[in-house]
Amino acid sequence: MDKKKTTIVLFSGDYDKVMAAYIIANGAAAYDHEVTIFHTFWGLNALRKDESIQVKKSFMEKMFGKMMPRGPEKMGLSKMNMAGMGPKMIKDIMKKHNTMPVKDLIEMAKEQDIKLVACQMTVDLLGFKPDEIIDGVEYAGVAAYLADAEDGNVNLFI
Repeated sequence: MDKKKTTIVLFSGDYDKVMAAYIIANGAAAYDHEVTIFHTFWGLNALRKDESIQVKKSFMEKMFGKMMPRGPEKMGLSKMNMAGMGPKMIKDIMKKHNTMPVKDLIEMAKEQDIKLVACQMTVDLLGFKPDEIIDGVEYAGVAAYLADAEDGNVNLFI
């Protein structure tokens, strides 16, 4: 029997939506699905390293880098962000309920061999350099995502 496939296009850079994508991905992998998460536009922020990495960039690339959150723990919520208080409150509630933060969900995904893909076109547009992206990420275009999604049993856009 062929392995079932789940693909997720992660377009959002909202903490709660990224968390949902990774919970679904890890759950699908636990059910023995082959899983791909294709990170594009704001979803790429989940793959950024937390620390500032010194790389050569144009002025516009530097501006994008400064305006966008570095890593999942710096992302805001889709609703009730409240000038940054919302993420702190939800993280406190998550800790109280022993819920894994997004950073840990990403590590779990890597351990389960979930394919983490950064959209090469978006990486180029926003001026990200490979040194700024966490280890274990592949770079590919839409055609590669579509090849994975074509046989997908579950295809999500988040």
